[in-house]
Amino acid sequence: MTARLWRRILSYLRPHRGILVLAAVATALVALLDAFSIVVLIPFLETVFGEGAGEEPDRIDRVLEATVGRFVDLEGEAQAVVAGVIVFIVATVALKNAIEFGRACLAARVEQGVTRDLRNEVYGHLLKLDLGFFGRMRTGQIVSRLTHDVEQMRTLVTSEVIKSISALLQFGIVLYWMVEISFRLTVAAFVVIPLTMVIWGPLVRRLRKGDRAVLDMAGEVGAHIQETVAGIRLVKTATSEPHERERFRELTGSYFETFLRTVRLRALAVPVTELFVALGTGILLWYGASMVVVDGILSGGDFIAFIVLSTRLYAPVKYLSKLPTLIQPGLVGGERVFEFLDAPAESPDREGARDFTGVRDAVRYRDVRLEYREGEPVLRGVSFRVPAGSMVALVGPSGAGKTSIVDLLGRFHERSAGSIEIDGTDIRDLKLASLRAGLGVVAQDTVLFHDTVRANIAYGMKDVPMERVEEAARAALAHDFVQRLPDGYETVVGERGATLSGGQRQRIAIARAILRDPPILVLDEATSALDTESERMVQEAIERLLTGRTVFVIAHRLSTIRRADLIVVVDDGRVVQQGSHESLMREEGLYRRLRELQFR
Repeated sequence: MTARLWRRILSYLRPHRGILVLAAVATALVALLDAFSIVVLIPFLETVFGEGAGEEPDRIDRVLEATVGRFVDLEGEAQAVVAGVIVFIVATVALKNAIEFGRACLAARVEQGVTRDLRNEVYGHLLKLDLGFFGRMRTGQIVSRLTHDVEQMRTLVTSEVIKSISALLQFGIVLYWMVEISFRLTVAAFVVIPLTMVIWGPLVRRLRKGDRAVLDMAGEVGAHIQETVAGIRLVKTATSEPHERERFRELTGSYFETFLRTVRLRALAVPVTELFVALGTGILLWYGASMVVVDGILSGGDFIAFIVLSTRLYAPVKYLSKLPTLIQPGLVGGERVFEFLDAPAESPDREGARDFTGVRDAVRYRDVRLEYREGEPVLRGVSFRVPAGSMVALVGPSGAGKTSIVDLLGRFHERSAGSIEIDGTDIRDLKLASLRAGLGVVAQDTVLFHDTVRANIAYGMKDVPMERVEEAARAALAHDFVQRLPDGYETVVGERGATLSGGQRQRIAIARAILRDPPILVLDEATSALDTESERMVQEAIERLLTGRTVFVIAHRLSTIRRADLIVVVDDGRVVQQGSHESLMREEGLYRRLRELQFR
């Protein structure tokens, strides 16, 4: 599992491998120059302290002669040697920092490229998911996975991976020079390193579990905020602020405790690593001093250079030893993001699917069944026929399945059995985008975006002339009030159209439907939440919209559907009655009971 997870996470680096290779080369050069600037201290120290080389550093001497010796006479006068070596060290450090600047720019390019690709893929998949997913998953959890989890995964893919590459290169180069100075002293430096690895197994397993719990709790906190903001009017009406405050405190308290437990586990890495580093340094100082003072097989200059190099070695060792704890949030975030990406998207178009061009004969439901979850039927054999250009009203108790029937027409869910046909063609044989483009929806809960009036009317349509937008607004009786807005059609309406009244929002939605000119129209009780005057104007606008279209009305107030050509009565996922208003009123059935209840 972990290997597959890693392969999938690292696949996001593949499109940027060229830049990543350049960054790795720059990192190697930085590490090489950094280590070499320390090795160059050897002739400096030997000149200052008047020492000769020990028995082992012959190859070091040759390397120094081939590099530093080309610019500085290492056998010359002491002051000149010291000055020359200092200049060489400064030049080396300057070159190293210039390359480090380029490496940082390359690494940032990789990091932001991966971030862009990851966000685009996750958001793109979000738009492909069917409505069933959004019904099963809390909005706050979706937002958490798109933000917090993606950020954790991005940190792993970019920051931690690039740091790991840098640490490995630095480790390898420093280790090479340490071995060149003294193989025996290098072995002594590594005595304690295996001990640091022993503690990581149990710690990493507990961290994985803890990080998962932290991300889950973060999603719950976000979901609660989302729900509170969406239902703030109800919260205030019910004076439930103290209740919601207490619920939120419980959530944040749980998050706080879970986070602290995980932090305590991760914090163990630092003192344990520091302890082993201190132990290793003590062993190194004791053994190295005996090689210089007792055995005389290492010069003082070599020993000091080795100690300085070892400080460069322990930095990547410390990082790599802590890496298993550092990557856990990213791995858990990756798991949660991939759970999201693996959620099934909407069914693709069938081969040979054709465009939807309108309704010429009828829309027919044949024994349609639907299950959101296996074994829990929502629709149970729904059948009815809607002739082209007619109006059908779907009525029934709440939860009867009226909205599900209409959602299936736009393939927002896929039916479990049966068929839905338009002019004898199964809607699965029509291109999905074309089918939905021919479906206009005016709902009770009008959706407007934080954008201009013009953009909301022309939503989903490109390069629409202003004349057509105004024409649609006039037909929807919206033009006059839009003209009175501060910036007319360029006025930003606020989130969910907060700056407009309910009737104004509905007329904007109707103007949008008129502009799209759909052959099929769905009305979900578009006037039920309006005052009398607003309802009159919206109803007049709707009447203009109905002409020449096949109309589905989801009816809650039965007074609005007397003009329907067909009334389909739904109860518990079944069609229990269908016919005209007059015929249904003559029957002893659900429709008559519902109407009597409403008009009692």
